[in-house]
Amino acid sequence: MHLKQLLFPAESRFLPGQRWVNILLRTLHLIGIAGLGGGFFYPSEGDLWRRFFDLTLWSGIGLAAIAIWNNGIWLIQLRGQAILLKLILLGLMPLFPAVRLPLLLAILIISGVISHAPASVRYYSLFHRRRIDLE
Repeated sequence: MHLKQLLFPAESRFLPGQRWVNILLRTLHLIGIAGLGGGFFYPSEGDLWRRFFDLTLWSGIGLAAIAIWNNGIWLIQLRGQAILLKLILLGLMPLFPAVRLPLLLAILIISGVISHAPASVRYYSLFHRRRIDLE
């Protein structure tokens, strides 16, 4: 099987129990983000925030992996590119601790805008310069 066929199947795939896995991962992701926000807005001694960082990062990677498995078209749509940008920004936090809070705020802004944007924005492809849907 070629990489193109694997990433872009003729019909979207779904994992058994995917809805509940998504719900679990999204819940863990929210807990992670809440912990990061608390750790960055109200700093405490030590690296307690680090556990929340790891939870946020890995739950986000899990959600992205499911979306890519379903259909790689997600990678070329603005909604997928925004998630990949958020993962990059999240990954910069340990490298640049002085800007952790601005990075978190940027992630939250991207999240709010993309998740509530109309489909014409979320499904837009920068590569194709138009909305890309499954056909």
